[in-house]
Amino acid sequence: MKLTSKTIKELAASTGIDRCGIVRAVDLPDEEDRFREWLARGYQASMAWIEREPEKRADPRILFPGCRSVIAVALNYFTPHEHDADTAKGKISRYAWGDDYHDVFRDKLKLLVEKIHEIEPDIKTKICVDTTPFMDKAWAVRAGIGWLGKSSNVITTDLGSWMFLGAILVDVELEYDDLVVADHCGTCTACLDACPTKAITEPYVVDAAKCISYATIELRDEEMPPEIGAKLDGWLYGCDICQDVCPWNRFEKPTAESRFEPRERETSLSLGRVANLEHEDYVVRFRKSAIKRAKLSGLKRNARALATNTTPPQTL
Repeated sequence: MKLTSKTIKELAASTGIDRCGIVRAVDLPDEEDRFREWLARGYQASMAWIEREPEKRADPRILFPGCRSVIAVALNYFTPHEHDADTAKGKISRYAWGDDYHDVFRDKLKLLVEKIHEIEPDIKTKICVDTTPFMDKAWAVRAGIGWLGKSSNVITTDLGSWMFLGAILVDVELEYDDLVVADHCGTCTACLDACPTKAITEPYVVDAAKCISYATIELRDEEMPPEIGAKLDGWLYGCDICQDVCPWNRFEKPTAESRFEPRERETSLSLGRVANLEHEDYVVRFRKSAIKRAKLSGLKRNARALATNTTPPQTL
């Protein structure tokens, strides 16, 4: 059997990957310019790791010498559950309800690579899942998976925006997709209007320093900045507001991946429980969960900020 783009897409579907597009590996100078401008504005906040080696992000051939093709993929993570409305609990971002997506997605891509190697054993590959300096959104758009929405999330017309993005870089030429999905945001500004901290400073641009997701996950300060803490809107870990209000998410569909179901059926966590959580219990509860990214100290800080800003304030 000869390895073709059609075969790769069939293999991707067989591993549970929801979208797959294949394009030539080239540099993306326009995207690099926009990225450097974003950095120059300081919109990366304290995430210094984002600043490293921007040239690798813009050119997969530098990231992976010999790269000739990019297999861009997307994995639906939507599960049809709601957050608990109890103000004594803090909401968890939907992407972190189940097992760590890095592990789940990487398992699927490793399986896809194994299937590719069964056909072409000598192909060299590199898997990219979020932690790699790779412009996954830009390549998803280029490969026809969806368009970049004003919220800076990639959106599709049939699954909405609840998707993880990744890629496999390969050192062979393939047949390339030329589908470019038009921007369907139109005049809609729902995501900009709904963001309580105005982190979406203009269409397609997010200032991380103002973002609730950044503040509750990546920020390492001992206390929550008051201007963010006062507008958390119940979020303990992450934030889904810009996706919750997106009109295209009326087309959301449940994922077939059971590992994205909420652990212990929890979409929100008791603030009191978090405040009193011991390290040993934290390790057990959040083993192989994306929530561990915030660290126990970060979760406790977030719980304090939420408790302080409820009406009336809660005592933890």
